[in-house]
Amino acid sequence: MKLVPAWSIPRWVLPGFAAAAVGGLIIVGVILPSLFRSRQALPPAPPVGVAANVLQPPSTPPSVPAPATVEYPKQAGQAAPAVDQFKGGPPAEVRNERAATAQEDALSREELKNEIAAQAGGAVETARNSVQGQQGQQGQFEGTLGRLLKAQKEAAPPAPAAPPPPYPQSFIGVGERDQARASVGVGGDIAIRIPIPVRPDLDRRPRFNTEAYDRIEDNPFRSVAENPLATFSIDVDTASYANVRRFLSQNQFPPKDSVRIEELINYFTYDYPQPTGKHPIAVHTEVAAAPWKPDHRLVRIGVKAKDIDMSRRPPTNLVFLIDVSGSMMPPEKLPLLKSALKLLVDKLTENDRVAIAVYAGNSGLVLPSTTGDKKEIIIQTLDRLEAGGSTNGASGIQLAYDTAVANFIRGGVNRVILCTDGDFNVGITNQGDLTRLIEDKATSGVFLSVLGFGMGNLKDSTMEKLADKGNGNYAYIDSLNEGRKVLVEEMGATLMTVAKDVKIQVDFNPAQVNAYRLIGYENRVLRNEDFNDDTKDAGDMGAGHTVTALFEIVPRGIEIALPAVDASKYQQPAAFDRRSGSNEMLTVRVRYKLPDASESTRFDVPLADRGASFDSSSADYRFAAAVAEFGMILRESPHKGAASLDHVISVADRGKGADKNGYREEFVKLARRARAIKELR
Repeated sequence: MKLVPAWSIPRWVLPGFAAAAVGGLIIVGVILPSLFRSRQALPPAPPVGVAANVLQPPSTPPSVPAPATVEYPKQAGQAAPAVDQFKGGPPAEVRNERAATAQEDALSREELKNEIAAQAGGAVETARNSVQGQQGQQGQFEGTLGRLLKAQKEAAPPAPAAPPPPYPQSFIGVGERDQARASVGVGGDIAIRIPIPVRPDLDRRPRFNTEAYDRIEDNPFRSVAENPLATFSIDVDTASYANVRRFLSQNQFPPKDSVRIEELINYFTYDYPQPTGKHPIAVHTEVAAAPWKPDHRLVRIGVKAKDIDMSRRPPTNLVFLIDVSGSMMPPEKLPLLKSALKLLVDKLTENDRVAIAVYAGNSGLVLPSTTGDKKEIIIQTLDRLEAGGSTNGASGIQLAYDTAVANFIRGGVNRVILCTDGDFNVGITNQGDLTRLIEDKATSGVFLSVLGFGMGNLKDSTMEKLADKGNGNYAYIDSLNEGRKVLVEEMGATLMTVAKDVKIQVDFNPAQVNAYRLIGYENRVLRNEDFNDDTKDAGDMGAGHTVTALFEIVPRGIEIALPAVDASKYQQPAAFDRRSGSNEMLTVRVRYKLPDASESTRFDVPLADRGASFDSSSADYRFAAAVAEFGMILRESPHKGAASLDHVISVADRGKGADKNGYREEFVKLARRARAIKELR
């Protein structure tokens, strides 16, 4: 390449080069820094999607009062009664009660609809104001840009930038991020406290809804001639009910797969008699007409675990395993978690021990095993926890079980209480490996309770499986009241196991039953051969627990369309023997193990159908049926028949019974809210 001497360049070109150089210096030194500072001064833009929906009310208004603050009507009455089961119609007192509440129900329905509509309108107005504010900010920005162009001409030097605000400090018991390198031992004498800067721009709170639920297909009707046995594991989890309540309180129907009907039913306790024999659990049965399909029968199987005098309860060895990752920052997560655990700490004594392990990117022991009478130390440790970082749940699980085993109390309660949103994203993250890890740890004799918190990234499916494989229970804590219910009111049921691996097998009499369907328990169904296999895991029952299962029965002589199966060429259908002619509808078989046993014990309970009507059944029976009907409506079950929210409200309201803690009244309010939401959709 031939170089051109500078003196040979025409003189008219040199001013252009100089002007371009000066312009570049002005852009780099004036415009870009000023634009950056003005951008920093602007408030954050509203969430994506607000401006697009400003002219139309959102289908799920974001601002809804919590259930505890909403004033509901006293009584909903009955707008569309189901078929009466009394011959000749219901008694006069029932007719009078329904007539007296009809007018009040119409008023209460309108009040609730108006409340929800007003909340939706308020959300729209808030969105409109937000967009208008954003437009005003845009105008201010354009004015700022004009002033910057003027400053370019004047070549004014940029103002010095303000120093960034200091980052808040996070207290966790481990060197949690790459910025902090620490070697943390397990079982030390003191808690390790390391202040670590939390970057607001690295906040890991979920920005999108990533909640995960397993798909549920309603159990189908099965022919007794081909499938005379139904086998399943009991389920004492209650998380689904609290989660459904959370959605309805936000004026939206829950996802279908978040509705597990057995957990809705088992959220409530029922007045089953205490076990009186040698077994720690007892079975009680009842049968009447199915309210949504009167020509079908509805069988209730209730299992009651023996109560334990809490003043004489065995000592406990607890490990609180707490998720302190960045996703746990919102107030309904870590702050609520700490408040709930303090309620449990307040009930502990000098015979109990508590350790606290935490995990985020790594795990650490922030409080070694400490006696329960040192409440101030335990509570101070909880108060110092703050959220930040990723989520390595597997390392925390390993540490928590190691700590529980190191302080194991023979003859006592040894349990890990995992508190998380279930969003494991570092280390072992897939469900298969996590559940295998829990299965391996469950052989140590340490049980597991899982408490779920928060919304937006709730991994319900993962937490349910961990509790199932860890010989434990799963609850969702959406409020401090729910924390009090799980950790204080039901402390014995949550912490003290009296029977483990409880399985139920129902043997149906083909002379009495044409077909049957188990309502709920879709992910608890077992193979028939699993009933006698003591290596197969099943649900555990704590002190005072009640478990209820419902079967919808198609009696002999009532036709039902079932998938056809071609007959075998080599085998004939089994013929009825003489026992088929008895008046027994079915026999309930139960297997369980004592907490420290490896072999199971079995006992049987037969049931005969006396032809009882639905209205003549017990209050507990009617209430459980109403909750099941509610669940089928939320799930849009193909087997819901004539089920309606009006009937749910009417039956549940009349079946509340004593309702000591008001949980059944709360259910009636939720059903009314669901009805109002449905009518506004």
